[in-house]
Amino acid sequence: MPVLSSIEDLLDGVELQPGQGLVAQIYDVLWQLIVSIRLLPGQLITEKEIAEALKASKTPVREALIRLEETGLVSVVPKSGTYVTPIRINTYIEACFIRLQLEIGAVRRAATYNANGRALEQLDEIIEQQSEALSREDFANFFLLDEALHRAFFEMAGVTGAWAVVKRTQSEIHRIRQLKHRFRISRRSVVLRDHKAIVEAIRCGDSDEAQYALVRHIGSLEGELQELAALPELLAFMETSGFTRPGTRTTRT
Repeated sequence: MPVLSSIEDLLDGVELQPGQGLVAQIYDVLWQLIVSIRLLPGQLITEKEIAEALKASKTPVREALIRLEETGLVSVVPKSGTYVTPIRINTYIEACFIRLQLEIGAVRRAATYNANGRALEQLDEIIEQQSEALSREDFANFFLLDEALHRAFFEMAGVTGAWAVVKRTQSEIHRIRQLKHRFRISRRSVVLRDHKAIVEAIRCGDSDEAQYALVRHIGSLEGELQELAALPELLAFMETSGFTRPGTRTTRT
């Protein structure tokens, strides 16, 4: 189970690099703490304690928190403070929808550019590295390589700007993935199998098969809802307002 830790403890040993953008560094550090569920949903965080822990002034901390608020990871409650936002199921489903639709287009387009030998070599290299990470149980690197592979699909398709759109919407996906890991809900071997199938379809220039393999990998929205509804231990960490369980219908009034 995720446990509450203080900002002071979480930032212990973190050093900001001089000569680099302080706001971006602080944003990245806090983003990682939030999406890894080390900063818990609903946890209060303050400019003062962050600034003191990082030995920084409050101004870059405030600007980093504003950016996090824009991405939906923190919320400012007047006369109360800044809180890590709950994990919202509706936001998660929307993020899955955006990723699925854009990535379908990316893998289909990548399959039409399958003559790009270097791009295919890059996909193969990532798959090999991910297989090695899985065998070593290096799950942190496995996750990074997962990101690298999906980004490579967009790069091969020549639509890296679309990957940037996907990245901006994926915070809830990262948080739920981390929760599944914490609760020992894992499908990494299946993920690797799916990745190999997508890459092979791209290599063969089969756009339809690349799309099919990707949809099987990411899963349908209905499948995601069914999985979440079956995991009450996960739902306990989420804001379920407006969440309709599979098989139910909302009525208009």
